[in-house]
Amino acid sequence: MYAERLLPHDLEAEESIVGSLLIDGESFLRVAHTIKPEDFYREKNQICFAACLALFQRDEAIDQVTLARELGRTNQLDTVGGMAYLSHLVSVTPTSAHSEYYAQAVARTSTMRRLIDAASKISAIGYQDTEDVDSTLRQAEDVLFQVRSGQVERGFVPLRQIYDQFLEDRAAITEPLGPGGGPIMAGYNDLDELLGGLQRSDLIILGARPGLGKSTLALNISMNAAKTGSSVGFFSLEMSREQLALRILSTEAEVDSHRLRLGLYSDPEEHRIIDAIGHLSELPVFIDDTPLQGLIEMRSKARRLSLEHGLDLLVVDYLQLIQGRNPGRGGENRVQEISEISRSMKGMARDLRVALLCCSQLSRGIENRPGHRPMLSDLRDSGSIEQDSDVVLFIHREDVYFTEEEWEQQNPALPFPKNIAEIIVGKHRNGPIGSIKLYFHDNWVRFDPNPKDDDY
Repeated sequence: MYAERLLPHDLEAEESIVGSLLIDGESFLRVAHTIKPEDFYREKNQICFAACLALFQRDEAIDQVTLARELGRTNQLDTVGGMAYLSHLVSVTPTSAHSEYYAQAVARTSTMRRLIDAASKISAIGYQDTEDVDSTLRQAEDVLFQVRSGQVERGFVPLRQIYDQFLEDRAAITEPLGPGGGPIMAGYNDLDELLGGLQRSDLIILGARPGLGKSTLALNISMNAAKTGSSVGFFSLEMSREQLALRILSTEAEVDSHRLRLGLYSDPEEHRIIDAIGHLSELPVFIDDTPLQGLIEMRSKARRLSLEHGLDLLVVDYLQLIQGRNPGRGGENRVQEISEISRSMKGMARDLRVALLCCSQLSRGIENRPGHRPMLSDLRDSGSIEQDSDVVLFIHREDVYFTEEEWEQQNPALPFPKNIAEIIVGKHRNGPIGSIKLYFHDNWVRFDPNPKDDDY
């Protein structure tokens, strides 16, 4: 039944697009971002548009004469019907002013054809009847995502294309005004200077022992990024969205988090709370607090968020709570699961071209080490986390491991680092490592730049 039906197409729109280019070559700029040669259904229209693209890339004029010469050069003029067909394209085009509308019609029918093709591929995947259901679903999801995102399968690309993308990315860094362009700013000048911001397609691991504030720092970075216009998605596998919302509100309104939770705040604080709610409600921050999520579910949700609202920064709190394919099994299987999870996190960052900040627990070995400074080997459950990550950040606080008296005995010349957190860059694939100092306001659950940085 389906074989007898014609694939969706709009020949009139295709002819009008090429005709618009022949009437006004400058109209190519209005349609180039919407359609590609492979979006055309009829071969002769596809050939003509590809030839116009070649002329445009060489910065040559586009009209009947130059197009005929280009087609003749590639021995395709007779294939499309000669000068008579080019004249026909001009005659059937009402005006070049509507070229964008024609392009949208061609793009729409092209998408429908790719959807039909994707359905065929997904059907073939289903007929394979493999035992690995998760892998099968992931393959099917990838096929559909390529349709929705307009991406094609990855393959060999010329070096020139890679450098063109590099120059575009550098331009986005110098003018980071539009979404989807340059890096995402963490909101801490010293950290942003050290990292160059949170880079897209990077997997950033934020590791710390429980109670040192990794969830708080991840939240602070998320809100700082959202205030500069970046769209943020936050997977909270540990805390509910209500708990996160109260933490964010406490931070923004500068009201003690415990008193805020109990409703014990003054009238001036209440005014600050109301103002903060109004401001926070406008920020592009999206929270998902579904517990025990698996990789496929998270990947699908992130893609949907990216397509519907845009996505610049994705935060996962935290990695060890992500459900693997074999829940309930420990030991070696869990190590393998964490390895698969970290690889999938890196793949998600690249697919969506977002900065992915993933919190991670550190092993207990740090408690028994003199100085208690975290190292890459402390990343819990798998060495793959270290291998797959592009950046690894650690939170280290001396005041957690030493009392004031113990500190004075061992460091008599230094003041006690009360609430001083050292953010250690333990790995930076594309830049330097180092550390910065932040001040932790425990009552507001917020990290701020350290006002006494020179003293430590």
